[in-house]
Amino acid sequence: MRITRRGLLGWSLAALAVPSLAPPPLSPRQAAAEADDGTRLAAAARAQIGVTLIYDPAYVRLAFPGGDLDRRRGVCADVIIRAYRDAFALDLQALVHRDMTAAFARYPSRRTWGLARPDRNIDHRRVLNLEVFLERRGARLWRNDGAARDGTAFAASFAPGDLLTWRLDGRLPHIAILGEAGDAPTVIHNIGLGTQEEPLALLAPHLPVAHYRWTAVTAHRAG
Repeated sequence: MRITRRGLLGWSLAALAVPSLAPPPLSPRQAAAEADDGTRLAAAARAQIGVTLIYDPAYVRLAFPGGDLDRRRGVCADVIIRAYRDAFALDLQALVHRDMTAAFARYPSRRTWGLARPDRNIDHRRVLNLEVFLERRGARLWRNDGAARDGTAFAASFAPGDLLTWRLDGRLPHIAILGEAGDAPTVIHNIGLGTQEEPLALLAPHLPVAHYRWTAVTAHRAG
């Protein structure tokens, strides 16, 4: 998503250090279900390839809940939102709005965009808000302490369906879903030309920020 220069000056990696609502550890059975969920999430993201063809950051008034713009259009966050809806019927528009209504001060909307209250048309489509939401859900596996500069250097082990965030060119927030793990990991994202699956290695020049894992299993356990 695009972000203003004023907003960038007011935001840093330290802003991700919000209280975590981490659920208790998964049982072996839940861990297996989580792995299956990750595969489903990656598949739902992959199904957007050839459908979302345009990068379009325009502000659009949306229905609520379940609002979306034409699926031919979107930004990187829309890949995530649509994948969760399609895979698990989890509506990040409603979930982010509910959490922001309860804890607006935890989010960067006031200092970054000058907002005085949540905006359910756009809040869920902003990477900075998704980072805080995921942190508050206890989904973070790794966060850059400032030392990592290689955009492939996420310390936690990868699994399909994981969420990764960056600052493109050190400043522009970006989010993607991991498609394939293993020796040649891929990411599914919209970085300007519609939804595509590309090697993670292409993001090596950019600043890594955080690595999350949030599936239906953990979402329903966390409430």
